[in-house]
Amino acid sequence: MSSRPITEDDLNAFVDQRLDAARRAEIEAYLDAHPDIAQRISGYTDQRDVLRKLLLPIGEEPVPVELNVARLADHPAGSSRRTWWAAAAAVVLMCFSGAAGWEVRGLSDLPAQGISSLAQEAADNYVVYTPDDEHPVELRARAALVDWVDRRVGRRIEAPNLEASGYRFMGGRVVATAHGPAALFMYDNDRGVRLVMLTRPMTAEREAPMQPMRRNEVSGFSWAANGMGYSLVGPAASQALLHPIADEVRRQIAGDV
Repeated sequence: MSSRPITEDDLNAFVDQRLDAARRAEIEAYLDAHPDIAQRISGYTDQRDVLRKLLLPIGEEPVPVELNVARLADHPAGSSRRTWWAAAAAVVLMCFSGAAGWEVRGLSDLPAQGISSLAQEAADNYVVYTPDDEHPVELRARAALVDWVDRRVGRRIEAPNLEASGYRFMGGRVVATAHGPAALFMYDNDRGVRLVMLTRPMTAEREAPMQPMRRNEVSGFSWAANGMGYSLVGPAASQALLHPIADEVRRQIAGDV
């Protein structure tokens, strides 16, 4: 197997069916080992197939005589807007003609939903804030942070206590996501390792079992309960150590409900 890492471009090309047989086999093996990513890619593939089925018959239709480019060019300047709108529509349809030339990169750039999107948001915020030595968090006082989260997120969320697991509470902030404001709580141990817990209301997958995630240098676990999503993430190498900590977070949250 190639040592070349799997990138989002590779995954897009896999959905678009633009890979050679060898690289496609590598991507399939990667997806077998990463079920969370495989689920996301499967959704994009389904969307591709549905749109191809819907649009291919339209794209194969001949362009109407009324929309012939030469005819439109000769049309008087006072032609109705309806003709020009029709022409624009024809151009759009022509862009989708033929399954072989159609790609779904735009679809794969759509925000993921449910637990998958929450895990990505947690990973993104981890990468942004944990390396910051000056202002990794905005508020350090638990009470003030909980009040802020309550006002912005709409739920009173207590920051879990992870001292028994060797991590002290550093503070947190309210962050923006594609699905509204979320609460971010940060922790560290005496060896400089930092963890982040991200939580927000869920519009999809309001109840979901704990699932592992890995995004490049970040790994962790995500789940949903009572309409709230939770994602605990840390360095990629610490995934095995994060599982019992995530279980403890879930236990504390369940006790607060």
